[in-house]
Amino acid sequence: MDARKRYKLSHAHIQMACELGLNPKKFGKLDNHKQEPWKAPLPIFIKDLYFKRFGKDRPENVRSIEQMVKDKKQKQLERKQRKLKKGQDQSLNCE
Repeated sequence: MDARKRYKLSHAHIQMACELGLNPKKFGKLDNHKQEPWKAPLPIFIKDLYFKRFGKDRPENVRSIEQMVKDKKQKQLERKQRKLKKGQDQSLNCE
């Protein structure tokens, strides 16, 4: 969330970076193209890496970080509820 504002990236750039396994907290060493002119600006660098790895320009479904975190928490909650229900069903069968 902070990286998007600091480095002026879009939701798509952040999602591409996460899919590539890049840590948004460590974008600082990748985004110093002013001091090191041979480096590409961060949005272009992420886009090029994504294209090399996945063969497409951008993800099909672009979601914000906030939405991804919300979906992940919802999925964990559903998994926990299924696990509790399965445990209760097994304990009833044993008796």
